Amino acid sequence: MAQLRQDVEAAEAGLDAGALDRLDRHLARHVDEGRLPGFLVAVARAGRVAHLTVHGLRDVGAGLPVEPDTLWRIYSMTKPVTAVAVLLLVQEGRLSLDDPVDRYLPAFAGPRVYESGSGTDVRTRPAAGPVLVRHLLTHTAGLTFGFYHRHPVDALYREAGLEYSVPPGKDLAETVDLYARMPLQFEPGTRWNYSVASNVLGRLIEVVSGRPLDAFFAERILGPLGMTDTGFHLAPGQEGRLAQLYGETDEGGIEPVPGLPVHGRPRFLSGSGGLVSSAHDFHRFMELLRRGGELDGVRLLSPRTLALMTRNQLPGKATIRSFGAPVHQEPAMDGLGFGFNVSVVTDPARTLAPSHAGTYGWTGVATTAFWVDPAHDLTVQFMTQVRPKRLKILPELRRLAHAAVTD
Repeated sequence: MAQLRQDVEAAEAGLDAGALDRLDRHLARHVDEGRLPGFLVAVARAGRVAHLTVHGLRDVGAGLPVEPDTLWRIYSMTKPVTAVAVLLLVQEGRLSLDDPVDRYLPAFAGPRVYESGSGTDVRTRPAAGPVLVRHLLTHTAGLTFGFYHRHPVDALYREAGLEYSVPPGKDLAETVDLYARMPLQFEPGTRWNYSVASNVLGRLIEVVSGRPLDAFFAERILGPLGMTDTGFHLAPGQEGRLAQLYGETDEGGIEPVPGLPVHGRPRFLSGSGGLVSSAHDFHRFMELLRRGGELDGVRLLSPRTLALMTRNQLPGKATIRSFGAPVHQEPAMDGLGFGFNVSVVTDPARTLAPSHAGTYGWTGVATTAFWVDPAHDLTVQFMTQVRPKRLKILPELRRLAHAAVTD
């Protein structure tokens, strides 16, 4: 077990200690007012951690504090790890970004696209082309989530038991076959819709590599990077370090809620949101990205491949807001493009929070977040465990972290 530690003073790293103190005090107020149980925030420049703060509790009922080695369900911050896994296979020539998915997952052959109607009266037509691997990596495949409640296809997912992405008792292969039976919301490659696509990528990795998803991650990414506290379930001795998951109440407080099963190997291995990790481990993953695909002499991706992953892949330099399905056409998505399972800042002037062009990262549903700012050689991660309803932490986190950079 390794812990994240501060390596250098803020001023030496070109950061304003006063601004970072304001960041800490702002986040601590959320804990003191009962909106967060606790948190960890870390800011690094050139790979050196210049600010590390833990505050509050990882388990309110048990009175256990957040520690540097606390374990967190990172949910959708799993997706960039899945993207790296796919790109490893692409680099090895075992997969192409423009391969039809049905070459490996036959259930996706002959996709059909929603045309009109709802419920039992839904009408579909044959898709103009196949779903490609790159469509899955960019969330432009036409897949969706059942919990959106915005489109007739969302309702079909719910009717199939897919409201929360996986029916009880199903494994990854069985669940992905169910996704393949659903009509697409739109022609592949013509819109952006955040979806179950990374679970399909997880199954694709299994089929192409011949290894279970957890084994492939461990052998090809987590092990080589020294991410020994990261996996789809807790290892012996880790149970006491796991943070309790909370949900935001209607009154703005928090209450314990169940999370993905992590005590014992889960039947469903989610490439979309299944990993548990620590701040130390995720710092190492961010370092892999920041350093262009290499860390401590271990190269996973070439600089060119890493640049492809972290560049806007939406056609015509579109943003998530302009290219997205209606559920995503909101101001927070303006100025943001999308790479391979990471958002990418394309126009800082249009984003709601201060940022720099080329900054990329992603978030998790339990209010976790990370980003890499290449222009300032900066990485930031934030860990807590609250599924929000109205809670908005991340814009202020970005503003206050941005304000700390002095050069």
